[in-house]
Amino acid sequence: MYYKRDLEEKIEQYLESSEIIAIFGPRQVGKTTLLKEFYKRVSNPIFLTFEDIELKILFEEDIKSFIALHIEPYEHIFIDEFQYAKMGGKQLKYIYDTTDKKIFISGSSAMELSINAVKYLVGRIFVFNLYSFSFGEFLRVKDGTLYKLYAKANENISAPITKKIYSYLDEYITYGGYPRVILSKNSEEKKEVLKNLLSIYLLRDIKEIAKIADETKMYKLVKALSLQIGNVVVYSELSKLIGVNSVQLKEYLSVFEKAFLTKTISPFFTNKQLEIVKNPEIFFFDMGLRNVIIKNFSALEDRVDKGAMLENFVFRALVERDIKYYRTKNGAEVDFIIDDSIPIEIKSNLSSMKISKSYYYFLENYKPKVGYVLNFNQMGKKDFGDIEMRFLPHFLAEHII
Repeated sequence: MYYKRDLEEKIEQYLESSEIIAIFGPRQVGKTTLLKEFYKRVSNPIFLTFEDIELKILFEEDIKSFIALHIEPYEHIFIDEFQYAKMGGKQLKYIYDTTDKKIFISGSSAMELSINAVKYLVGRIFVFNLYSFSFGEFLRVKDGTLYKLYAKANENISAPITKKIYSYLDEYITYGGYPRVILSKNSEEKKEVLKNLLSIYLLRDIKEIAKIADETKMYKLVKALSLQIGNVVVYSELSKLIGVNSVQLKEYLSVFEKAFLTKTISPFFTNKQLEIVKNPEIFFFDMGLRNVIIKNFSALEDRVDKGAMLENFVFRALVERDIKYYRTKNGAEVDFIIDDSIPIEIKSNLSSMKISKSYYYFLENYKPKVGYVLNFNQMGKKDFGDIEMRFLPHFLAEHII
């Protein structure tokens, strides 16, 4: 069964354009399924996969024969698992420049594209990232009727509906949004699927594609990162813990990001004397993978890392935006600054619609038009001078504009 992805609408805008459509993302998030959905909608297509070794070799070693057999007779070309091809970008450029076909590719990692292909494909390609299901997509699968209410929700959403949506958020934030996990029958099956996904990540995508030889150090780093989501990365401490130098550590972090496992966000600053301007914070693209690493699937309300999990949830909801964090040398901090203009604070329960001193400090200094406080129990709007503060449930993070 096919479940609609939000990325569909973005890609649909470019179906008639000449540029190559590239869909990249981690394994088992539905890239092939999405590619096949577009395959059904177009005329005279062919679907190829570079898991077929003979096909891949033909593409690499005899591009003219590849074109004659698999490109020229068709109008729409779909190539899955593109990351396996050596010099894929160079060969793809040749196809693009010598034919008038519409090409779609997908791959389980951005590594090959970012390292070897971009220099050949500038101006010829639109790249889209497909992640595990967002909370909105997850809810659409679980309860289509409730999703319709969620999609229209604002700060006036009712308490009963809020409670019902939070019950789904608890499952999502614990087990994540991988399709196979979402469709698992029970929690034990979900855990087993996540274990297998982690093994694929560490042993196949990251270790093999990125040529990382030391699996033990790699796992130690992933474990350490999973225990400090939302915290500033201290390179010296991690280097000592893992047993690698800072250069190697940063290379590992870069690989994790290109493999869609973790992502770092940078600090927002305008005053280098007062604000922290160096080290990033770390988050996971999928909380299910993070939780299987630390072997903790407890309910949100029972967890000591509840705040960090909510922060990672909001990060995932806003992952396509420009996300930074704010922290000054005297201790003032705001969880996220979106698009260099929208401050967002993540809280649990609030006794009233109030903001912290740190948040007020940011408002005073930067005077944004609007700010957000995401929390469990305070909903509505309140003005702080000329700035409108909106108090919303965490699950409406995707609705922030």
